Amino acid sequence: MVTGTLRSQVDKIWEAFWTGGISNPLTVIEQFTYLLFIRRLDEKQFLEEKKANIIGAPLKNPIFTEDQKPLRWHIFKDDDPEIMFERFTKPKTDSITVFEHMKQVGNVAGVFADYMKGATFMIPTPRLLDMVVQMIDKIVMDDRDTKGDLYEYLLSKIAAAGQNGQFRTPRHIIKMMVDMLQPTKEDTVCDPSCGTAGFLVAVGEHIHENHQDWFHEKEFRDHYNSSMFTGVEFDSTMLRIAAMNLQLHGIENPNLIGKDSLSESNADIRDQFSIILANPPFKGSLDYDSVENSLLTTVKTKKTELLFLALMLRMLKIGGRCAVIIPDGVLFGSSKEHKQIRQEIIEKHKLEAVISMPSGVFKPYAGVSTAVLIFTKTNSGGTDNVWFYDMQADGYSLDDKRSEVKENDIPDIIERYSKLGAENKRSRTDKSFLVPFNEIKDNDWDLSINRYKEIVYEEITYAKPKDIIKDIETLDKKRNQALDALKEML
Repeated sequence: MVTGTLRSQVDKIWEAFWTGGISNPLTVIEQFTYLLFIRRLDEKQFLEEKKANIIGAPLKNPIFTEDQKPLRWHIFKDDDPEIMFERFTKPKTDSITVFEHMKQVGNVAGVFADYMKGATFMIPTPRLLDMVVQMIDKIVMDDRDTKGDLYEYLLSKIAAAGQNGQFRTPRHIIKMMVDMLQPTKEDTVCDPSCGTAGFLVAVGEHIHENHQDWFHEKEFRDHYNSSMFTGVEFDSTMLRIAAMNLQLHGIENPNLIGKDSLSESNADIRDQFSIILANPPFKGSLDYDSVENSLLTTVKTKKTELLFLALMLRMLKIGGRCAVIIPDGVLFGSSKEHKQIRQEIIEKHKLEAVISMPSGVFKPYAGVSTAVLIFTKTNSGGTDNVWFYDMQADGYSLDDKRSEVKENDIPDIIERYSKLGAENKRSRTDKSFLVPFNEIKDNDWDLSINRYKEIVYEEITYAKPKDIIKDIETLDKKRNQALDALKEML
């Protein structure tokens, strides 16, 4: 939970960047992230030095050598602004800058350091650097929750959204999807369009909140910190932000892949994951030449939202589960390609749920109507009944303000999904109900909830016209009497 103090500290740093001439939100977050990482490098070495002193052993694989001491956070933060700025931008003979050192530290500093290629220092003045360093230094980050909350709040400030079909997925929608899938300790989780890694972070938080006892087992801790989480993202800036987000949430060595998920370069990732959670790009059209061939075999299309569904089927293990956000058009699109991918999922695998969400869920970034599909890869069919839910409220107003409101269907969605057997008793007029496979097939694989939902029309009885005219005449008579009375008074 972001405290008032932490929120205020981040707001002030954000304002300092903006007034200092850095107004692009992603650039602010990226520069903020670099400074957080540089501070973490110093803290990490302090911890290792403390351990070495306790056992009386020399420090192994130091992040900073003795002659690099001026590059450490606790040293340069007390420098004059001009000297500090020089340490970041103008190295002395036979030395490197703080920023260059950050890019070269390697695996000893965790996964974030692996994605430093192309990182650029963009803080323009000594004054701004000094202001931001002093403010970051005052933030207390002594536990995983605080570090995670700080970064989540920072990421919530991304306003440059909706470009190229990408926008930040609301945290409560991500949490709903994770809670529905209920990850186990053996799962391997992937987001093939990971962005800031919100889905992967949410899985980690779900485990911390519900299965803290798992961390008592070394085998699980090793799995959690090395092989459990995979994210694929072609944007190097987002990849660095994702790496820091995961590290600050206590996931030290996730597998982050800097590739285009749909391209040939990613063709080797198949039959690998037991859970996929994603909100892939909605907009976009690719040339066939740039798309991996096996995806075109599943669905011959240039549309990214359809290709990503084919990709997820390829990446999942047999028995693997997927929860993915899609635009409504995927549910009812009449093109050959739309029908092809729906038939593929329903007929050859097991489609379990379609949760239709109101169009305001992604405001103020976009007003597009979306849904969540949940399916299991089987390669042998298995769809019996598909569960539909008509979400009408998500706990926030559906306008651009997105203020908290009492109405919220999400707890009901999670509860009902966990007990689908009881949904047989629900009627088509309820918010949720089951639709059998054959009915969906007969409707040309249409998954729009409006195709199956029944609406009860309430008959309204109006007064007869002559009675309405009589009432009007009575009111008119009273009005004239009132006017006559007023005239007598004057």
